[in-house]
Amino acid sequence: MKYLFVLFLLVSVSCKQAPKQEEQPEKTKPSVLLSKFTYSPEASTLISVHRGGKGIKNYPENCLETIQFINDSIKGAIYEIDVALTKDSVLVLMHDNAINRTSTGNGKVSNFTYNELLQYNLKDDFGNETSFKIPLFKDVLQWAKTNNVILTVDIKRGVSVKKVVDQIKEVKAEDIAIIITYNLDQATAAYKEAPELLLSVSARNEKELDWLIHSGIPTQNMLAFTGTRLSPNTLYSKIHDYGIKTILGTLGNLDKQASAKNDSLYRVWSKKGIDIIATDRPFQAYNAIKN
Repeated sequence: MKYLFVLFLLVSVSCKQAPKQEEQPEKTKPSVLLSKFTYSPEASTLISVHRGGKGIKNYPENCLETIQFINDSIKGAIYEIDVALTKDSVLVLMHDNAINRTSTGNGKVSNFTYNELLQYNLKDDFGNETSFKIPLFKDVLQWAKTNNVILTVDIKRGVSVKKVVDQIKEVKAEDIAIIITYNLDQATAAYKEAPELLLSVSARNEKELDWLIHSGIPTQNMLAFTGTRLSPNTLYSKIHDYGIKTILGTLGNLDKQASAKNDSLYRVWSKKGIDIIATDRPFQAYNAIKN
């Protein structure tokens, strides 16, 4: 019995002294968009709706109701939205620093609490007042997640990438959200903050593309914005060689050119190697590509 008692003590001490295994941090699951947006020559050209929809009577830009209205007609469209920060640190949709142009109010977004913004109505691009309110980024994310609609998120000056990413994670909307960056520094910072998300990166020429390829950001995390002017077909081909999709911003001069000449130009541009057309004329661009 004495030997058994000693053995029991030795086993007890051994168990107490055994180091506890440290809990491994949970690995962040990559967004499905990383594989979904890998370049494929068989994939159809997609439409990206600038500011969630512009130039539509009675439907303001950066407005959830506008996105819903367009989405009823254009299935599979992507929506570019702008995210700003209120005085009480609430993320909302707004392109300008001030609310003057797009709402019935006046003043900077940062000077209002979210509840104070609710006293104003949004206006369309023609100055018509609507009953729609400045939407919460969180609500737009939730709607997009529920309806499997992809958003590209333009983070306005003064808003931290971390705060935007945290809200995306809070809603568990990683599979429908793309972060927009405009230069290599922004792209690198965004990747460091959210390596699981797809990034829109600027690749307007071969020099910018080369910077990106050697940046340490995996190409699977990249969606290449090639600017608002047409580039040589060789640039699109080189981007595709890395498995990266391309975006052309037709908003501005190219949209005006298509409006003045013929909407079939959208189809011509698509065949040059454009995978996504970012436009202020989503209905016309969509119909031209589909017909």
